[in-house]
Amino acid sequence: MDGEIPEDATSAFPHLIARQQRASTTLVGDVIDQQELQGVLNLLSSLGIDVVEVVTIPDD
Repeated sequence: MDGEIPEDATSAFPHLIARQQRASTTLVGDVIDQQELQGVLNLLSSLGIDVVEVVTIPDD
């Protein structure tokens, strides 16, 4: 799937903020551990959504 994640799909991630950009969506939020990250990635995959990049933002 290319482009934006539909609003009904982003509602599956209530703890993440959806930021729409041209032909893409960035999900931003705190993920507690590797298991939670894998759950998010698995859910995106089951929705047919391709993950382009996962970035860790260091704490200040």
